[in-house]
Amino acid sequence: MTTTSELLIDAYGRIAEVARGAVGNLSPEQLAIRLDDDANSIAWLVWHLARVQDDHISGVSGDPQVWLTGDWRERFGLPFDAEVIGYGQSSAEVAAVVGIPGDLLMAYLDAVTTQSLSYLATLTDADLDRVVDSNWTPEVTLAVRLVSVIGDDLEHAGQAAFIAGIVRRAQ
Repeated sequence: MTTTSELLIDAYGRIAEVARGAVGNLSPEQLAIRLDDDANSIAWLVWHLARVQDDHISGVSGDPQVWLTGDWRERFGLPFDAEVIGYGQSSAEVAAVVGIPGDLLMAYLDAVTTQSLSYLATLTDADLDRVVDSNWTPEVTLAVRLVSVIGDDLEHAGQAAFIAGIVRRAQ
């Protein structure tokens, strides 16, 4: 029988798989293509989904964010404050995510995924009812937060894959 922890590990692992397919073999210039002036790029989508996962999982696990403990912020060279995860960014801020190689995007996402999977492996069913955010009605439980990250990240990975398909066909 599959445990809840194993199910979550499988779901979180799929995020990186979809993102890897989108990023694969595209240049930094292709990763920065925006389908219109206000659209998100593949680079921004993958950076953002990794930042969301990093921020939200560290928030429930108590582990420090990978972005903040490694040299990722310096390696990416983005003009954002350290705690920015992409939520609510303007079109101009999305446009600032340029020149990022795919291997760097995936290395950061892989590091985030590794930390997430380590945490998920410790969970029991009883952990899922723990309230992790009481600023909402109803209060947000760990289960809701974990599923929310899966949904958001897979949505953005799918958007990146869609854009990648268009970029590859245009070659």
